[in-house]
Amino acid sequence: MKRFVGMWLVIGAVLLGLVLLFMGFYLLAGWAAGVAAWLGAPEFYGSAIANTVTLMAVLLMTVAALLTVAERKWSAAMQDRIGANRIKVFGMALGGVPYLLADALKMLTKEATYPAARSRLLFELAPVMAFAPTFALFAVVPVGPEVELSGRKVALLVANPDVGLLWIFALAGLSVYGTTLAGWASNSRAGLLGGVRAASQMISYEVSLGMSLVGVMLAYKTVNLQDMVIAQGAAVLGPVPALGILLQPLGFLVFFTSSFAETKRAPFDLPEGESEIVGYFVEYSGMKFGMMFLAEFVEVVILAGVVTAVFLGGWHPVFFESWLSNPANVPPLLYGGICAAAFLAKVILLCWLQLVIRWLLPRFRFDQIQALCWKMLLPGALINLFVTGAAVLLDPSLQLLAWIGAAEIVAIFGITAAASRAPATSAGAHDQGHAAHAAGH
Repeated sequence: MKRFVGMWLVIGAVLLGLVLLFMGFYLLAGWAAGVAAWLGAPEFYGSAIANTVTLMAVLLMTVAALLTVAERKWSAAMQDRIGANRIKVFGMALGGVPYLLADALKMLTKEATYPAARSRLLFELAPVMAFAPTFALFAVVPVGPEVELSGRKVALLVANPDVGLLWIFALAGLSVYGTTLAGWASNSRAGLLGGVRAASQMISYEVSLGMSLVGVMLAYKTVNLQDMVIAQGAAVLGPVPALGILLQPLGFLVFFTSSFAETKRAPFDLPEGESEIVGYFVEYSGMKFGMMFLAEFVEVVILAGVVTAVFLGGWHPVFFESWLSNPANVPPLLYGGICAAAFLAKVILLCWLQLVIRWLLPRFRFDQIQALCWKMLLPGALINLFVTGAAVLLDPSLQLLAWIGAAEIVAIFGITAAASRAPATSAGAHDQGHAAHAAGH
């Protein structure tokens, strides 16, 4: 009981800390907007610079760095062991957090080795091409709503282009070049094989990834991520909000699976087959390896952020939002901090889900990876597209689409429950057969 109460106290303290942190981010963005206006520049320039520092350089990189420790600790918990605890500060392991400093020092000081026959320029460029496009994806993800501070409207958002989803498609496609160049420029057979695997896998899953989001575009009639998040706050079935996962459950599954395959993490880690001594960055060492290693965890956070914005309501708290959004009940600054904390809580939950999948499933064969994409995900995305188009055409209020989505959710849970029972039954029958065979002898 004490552990249960203590756990909820820790969760409450963390959420309160996040609310205060994001309130500080809002204040900093508002102050930067005021400085920009004083200098004669558009106010958005100042808030965008402040959000670039707070959201991308601080929030994104901190969460990605902490994931390197969280993965060690969570994998240890799943395998019934302690995990990273050897580095201690004053005798305390501190949950493995000191490993962040140890990893950074190791990457920065480790001797770099280079293949003698490498393509020098492309070999040096590949880590940047693998990291930079992934990092820039977070610029269009809305972390918090627009609130008014001292007469200025400020949002926790670096950039708000009208083509936000197209920006994601474009930069996600550029990341293919980093992995391909890394394998090819190393002039290594193992590296080249990993690069070819990465290119074929990423290009394949980009097709299903793109098709899975077309239904969301049709439902919300926009490709702007901030407008899409705002649209998810409207009620569609009585008090139930029009969340993307309700309107597009099949699209959510296809997008999440395709994006997970794009991260090249288990069970989709064929491009980095360590047990096969194959990998597009097998010839990299030092900080160049560190950039590619950290890019994977940045991709995990980006995937969680995009899924949250498109399918889980973004920064909407979902519960009690009508009361929270009333300035008479909650000040705008506090409301913005609560919404941003709700966004980060959803992101952390999705990051945890990716860690569970990564340590739960074994590596797929390459033919299984391609079959999953072309024979299951892409047909599913096309069916979802046609059904969504017909439902929106027949009922623009989205109620019909919401009922179809609810039916799909029930069907998905039913199929999952039936599939989970089937192996146990067959295994039991198999064991009974063995027992009868032994009894006969």
